[in-house]
Amino acid sequence: MLDPSVRPTRPDAEPPRFDFAPYVTGLPDGRAALTLAVDGLHCAACVWLIESVLAREKGIESARVNMTTRRLRLIWRPGDTEPQAAVRHVASLGYRLTPFDEAGADDAGAARQRVLLRAMAVAGFAAGNVMLLSVSVWAGHAQDMGPATRDLMHWISALIAVPAIAYAGRPFFRPALAALAARRVNMDVPISLAVLLAVGMSLVQTATSQPHAYFDSAIGLLFFLLIGRYLDARSRGRARHVAANLLALRARAVTLVDPDGATRVVAPADVRAGMTVLVAAGERIPVDGRVASGTSDLDTAPITGESVPRPARPGDTVLAGTVNLTGPLRVTVGSVGEDTVLAEILRLVETAEQGRARYVALADRVARLYAPAVHSLALVTFLGWWLVLDAGLQAALLNAIAVLIITCPCALALAVPAVQVAAAGRLLRGGVLIKSATALERLATVDTVVFDKTGTLTLGRPMLLRDGGWSDDDLAAAAAIAAASRHPLARALAAAAADARAAEGVEEVPGSGLRCGAVLLGSREWCGMDAAAESEEPELWLARPGTPPLRFAFRDTPRADAESVIGDLLRSGYRVELLSGDRPLAAGAMAGRLGIARWRGGCTPAGKAAHLAGLAAAGRRVCMVGDGLNDAPALGHALVSMSPADATDIAQNAADVVFQGDRLAPVAEALAVSRRSNRLVLQNLFLAFAYNSLTIPLAMIGLVTPLVAAVAMSASSIVVVGNALRIGRRKRQ
Repeated sequence: MLDPSVRPTRPDAEPPRFDFAPYVTGLPDGRAALTLAVDGLHCAACVWLIESVLAREKGIESARVNMTTRRLRLIWRPGDTEPQAAVRHVASLGYRLTPFDEAGADDAGAARQRVLLRAMAVAGFAAGNVMLLSVSVWAGHAQDMGPATRDLMHWISALIAVPAIAYAGRPFFRPALAALAARRVNMDVPISLAVLLAVGMSLVQTATSQPHAYFDSAIGLLFFLLIGRYLDARSRGRARHVAANLLALRARAVTLVDPDGATRVVAPADVRAGMTVLVAAGERIPVDGRVASGTSDLDTAPITGESVPRPARPGDTVLAGTVNLTGPLRVTVGSVGEDTVLAEILRLVETAEQGRARYVALADRVARLYAPAVHSLALVTFLGWWLVLDAGLQAALLNAIAVLIITCPCALALAVPAVQVAAAGRLLRGGVLIKSATALERLATVDTVVFDKTGTLTLGRPMLLRDGGWSDDDLAAAAAIAAASRHPLARALAAAAADARAAEGVEEVPGSGLRCGAVLLGSREWCGMDAAAESEEPELWLARPGTPPLRFAFRDTPRADAESVIGDLLRSGYRVELLSGDRPLAAGAMAGRLGIARWRGGCTPAGKAAHLAGLAAAGRRVCMVGDGLNDAPALGHALVSMSPADATDIAQNAADVVFQGDRLAPVAEALAVSRRSNRLVLQNLFLAFAYNSLTIPLAMIGLVTPLVAAVAMSASSIVVVGNALRIGRRKRQ
């Protein structure tokens, strides 16, 4: 097995070999696949680096890294290459590889969270105490504090900060060393360099009885970085649990029917195509296949988004993940495990997430240019004063330090996060939770909003329409029969006549309806009507001897403000579309009611994702709003996505924004706040760069002392934060 403790020290280092055979899976087209766990991933740059290196490897047909699960999926054609070559290349970059194990991944994720939490606690404790000592030193500068007292304060700060940094900095130091050993640079390298330089300069300043030390800056920077790293680990851990829960939907025990008619319970891994499985009423269907015998009703909403249960009869196709509602079914297995539609949905979500991970935050893009420029200016200042002006090593070093301090990217670093925090706080007070660091930035560029229907534009709860075709007595008679069924429409009918008593002797005929003596309640065909006719609304029919059948129509109630919100979005210049898995007739009726000109019905999960990919290819920047498992791939493929709080776990996990309540107004509010936050971010970046443009030349020519530089740096940060807080105020209507 691969030793996780071994790290290569050079690109051509040979990693330990292990037996791949138990972990390699064969694909139907003759290719082979291997899934490995990757340790050391921190950002989208790591994903890009690994995939780029493997893309150049001859014989590797696909190499995709999932940032959330920290999983590398390799696909190759045997004979053209061997997976050991790919392992060698990835290990040479400084990443550790092990065969992927779901339980092991959860354990490793939990262990990483514990390490980060302990490091954050140590850094926070040290930062608080060092800051108290620093405040005393700063006050002493104005009150004639003696050098001995000041030096004592500095040494106590060093005694607290240095051990704390040595412990709390390990999550950054170790990956940085691995990256340098592999002759590359990752995001941990400049962080580690900044912290260690600040500590080193402070120790020299303290040892030589100089007036300024920067232990507070070093430990404070580390503390805030650890907060972000811990929260990121928490969110990714939650995402892994959601994925595991979804996989559990298809991993339950399966009741297998043997050729002699005997039944036995087996694991899903033991089921093969062509076998017959028994699915009892109320159970989730574990495989894709066709109904061999039996009739029932299926809740297909999690997969297709269809609001009304679909009847299932012999010969009909059924999908894994749907729920058998009313009668037992025998299903001939077509696909199991990774070949089911449910598995394909999960792969679509994962692929979309990988694409989304390549979107780099504005602050990161600016920092990539800013950091090398700042260090170059400090180096030029040091060399200029030391070699050109011959001012001596100490003076040159102090001026270079002043440049580093005054160009410390506090204002720049706060320019984006301060606005994001203020905007997120305002949205949170309105019931909107921002999950992604780049969500607001992406929302500000949106020009197209695509809505799902059931559970998004509507509440997902069918309501009986009082269309005048029946009386209260008719309703009471139908509700008495409907009370015996778990069918969603039957429940809605029974709820409409709360005082009706349940009838006795009701028999449920799966896939058709209910029978109570000579009275029938159910589908159009079951009650003797023309089966070819189709209605916009879901319906139940009541057939009684001697009277014409009566129709009870239902409507999935739109959210109370759906029509006004759609109108506001259209007036604001957004293109609005409806994309639904429900019947085209029902989707079209809802689109017409809400004033949506562009709509599609009967969409599969892959179809929704493909439509959004087409919009993106056409240059549209799409925000997808959806709530179901069938929406998850589309939510991931959109530039930015939103989901209601009562959505499925996978939809909420795929979404960047989650909103609460039965109203749709939070969607419009999030879009409006994102546009305003984008303007404030640009203002803050301008202020930060204006500050640096003014102060850097002064520091380079020696007119700014380190203390003045620290004060100026703090002032710039206050200005940036103050400007960001303006977004928290709501404009008067």
